[in-house]
Amino acid sequence: MDDTTGTPPSDEPAFPGFAPAPAAQASPYRVLARKYRPRTFDDLIGQDVMVRTLSNAFETGRIPQAWMLTGVRGVGKTTTARILARALNYELPDDERPSGPTIRMPRLGIHCEAIMESRHVDVLEMDAASHTGVENIRQITDAVRYAPATARYRVYIIDEVHMLSAAAFNAFLKTLEEPPPHAKFVFATTEIRKVPVTILSRCQRFDLRRIESDKLVRHLGTICAAEGVEAEPEALAAIARAAEGSVRDSLSLLDQAIAHGAGRVAAAAVRDMLGLADRAQVIDLFEATMRGDIATAFVTLRAQYDAGADPAVTLADLATFTHLVTRLKLVPDAGKDPALTEAERSRGADFAQRLSVRTLSRAWQILLKGIPEVQTATRPFAAAEMVLVRLAYAADLPTPDEALRALRDGASRTVETGAAPTRSPGGPVLATAQARAQPAETRPAPVEVAAPRLRRFADLVALAGERRAIGLKDALERDVRLVRFDDGQIEFALAEGGSRTLAGDLSRALHEWTGRRWVVALSSEPGAPTLREQNKTAERERKSGAAEHPLVQAVLSRFPGAEIVDVRDRAEPPAPPPLSEDEAALLAEPSDDANDEV
Repeated sequence: MDDTTGTPPSDEPAFPGFAPAPAAQASPYRVLARKYRPRTFDDLIGQDVMVRTLSNAFETGRIPQAWMLTGVRGVGKTTTARILARALNYELPDDERPSGPTIRMPRLGIHCEAIMESRHVDVLEMDAASHTGVENIRQITDAVRYAPATARYRVYIIDEVHMLSAAAFNAFLKTLEEPPPHAKFVFATTEIRKVPVTILSRCQRFDLRRIESDKLVRHLGTICAAEGVEAEPEALAAIARAAEGSVRDSLSLLDQAIAHGAGRVAAAAVRDMLGLADRAQVIDLFEATMRGDIATAFVTLRAQYDAGADPAVTLADLATFTHLVTRLKLVPDAGKDPALTEAERSRGADFAQRLSVRTLSRAWQILLKGIPEVQTATRPFAAAEMVLVRLAYAADLPTPDEALRALRDGASRTVETGAAPTRSPGGPVLATAQARAQPAETRPAPVEVAAPRLRRFADLVALAGERRAIGLKDALERDVRLVRFDDGQIEFALAEGGSRTLAGDLSRALHEWTGRRWVVALSSEPGAPTLREQNKTAERERKSGAAEHPLVQAVLSRFPGAEIVDVRDRAEPPAPPPLSEDEAALLAEPSDDANDEV
């Protein structure tokens, strides 16, 4: 019998732990979220820590004057507040009346029905979103002095308490700190950070957790069995994922799915209702992009789009599967989650074995940045295709350590611009594994490339000139005040007007020219003069030294107004040509006069 009718409730409900199933002819239809609302602490799912703490507090008599319940929408904050009010005022008929508050409520008591239906005179509920002012709080502080009419405690339940104004919070402080013995307060909020710390310090706080997917799936399955509804496990898993840990949202979606499927909850119907992509097709899309098969990825995306899936939601599902593969790689026990489908479990484990963490992290970053682009794009489908292009081409890129290893080993690389990458049937991951498994004698011998050795800064400037990096060479001569130069490390200060990007440009250039990473850093030390300044100083010294020469002074005095334009070193006389063999033999023969005595 429905608990809203005048007929006394039965001690044996039709569904244990929930309200009895209402008769269709006696009352209008009630949504599942209200029909199966928990009525005792045993009915709460996923809140074991809170229930244990409250149980111990009630058994020892250490009951605080106020509680603060926080959590996301739909996890049961208001329901828990009503159950708490029921436990505080739980009373059976006179012959079985308990001595005090208790969380063990095997059957309905005197006040239970009225409390759960929010119509008890001593349990007052207020929505702080529509009662934010000081006057509303003053009504509570004035009424809290009066004893309860029929119940043991006067309980005040304030929902969305963070919406109260600062003045209203201040008006509550004294009453909340020293309330009358018969008054209890229960606050609920989704924005705990907006509640002043002065209020939080006066309350016992409980953080209601999101419900885990496996528990939520089991809960939905129990309700479907009670309602006589046939539901596919994959459909319930999709509803649990869409609810994101909210019991109320999951029951609302289940209600909608039952109506959509005419009494049967099928996975395909739930996907159509929620605008989701088929999980198997999402996995196929993931495999195509990781293999670099852009054509297949486009066809799969188009099929999901034609079926009604939102491109942004499809990419979000792709990111979710990427996260799942990463978890399966790092935590293999994650595959035991009952919310996963068999395809997700088996194929995800296969991808986890073949893909590296770096590849999965790179795919995650691309999708994470691509989803907002699709959501704000004027052509979402085209934007989603471009995200897949980035993801497919990124799958072919080597990881940084692989690229450095190839450069150190002297392996030659060919960079093709503007052409589609060549795809192997097994994808880039399988191709890499096959290359590593290839016998050493069949692998092509690496090409030995002699990397230039830079022993001093002048060698670096000369190398920039050889590589025709004219702009970089000019910046090195003009803007670099060298502080330290070692093999693989350069530290310098910038001259006035120098570009702040010079360190990064030089690091990339050195990596390209030498095949290894260089540490290029800007220093706060003054550093040595730039090469250009050194050349100018040397030129002035040469001119000054030349001006002191007597011949130069004689010329300058003979021609007034003349000045030294340039100073050049005198070229050394050319070396005599080497002697021929005959000339060398002739000089080597002893002379007859050499034996004459003088």
